[in-house]
Amino acid sequence: MLSFDLLLAFTLFAFVTSITPGPNNMMLLASGVNFGFSRTLPHMLGISIGFFVLVLAVGFGLGSVFKAWPLLYTILRYVGAAYLLYLVCCFT
Repeated sequence: MLSFDLLLAFTLFAFVTSITPGPNNMMLLASGVNFGFSRTLPHMLGISIGFFVLVLAVGFGLGSVFKAWPLLYTILRYVGAAYLLYLVCCFT
C-alpha cells in the first residue's frame, strides 16, 4: 500500500500534468476550434481513459515486469513505433 505522502505527491503530479498545456491539450484546443465542443468530447474521453489506464498499469507493477524482462519493453517500443508509422501512412 502507498503511504499518504506518496499518494499525495502522485495525485498532485497527475493533476498538474492534466491541466498544463501539452500535446494533448493543444490537440483538444485545435479539435474544439475546428469541430466544436460536442465533436471533441470523444477525444477528451479517450485521453482521460488512456491516462487512467496508464496510471493503473504503472500502479499494478508494469514497471517491475519491464525490469524483469527488458526484452519485452524493447519489443513493446518497436511495436508502438510501427503502429505510429502505420497511422502516419493511413492518414497521409
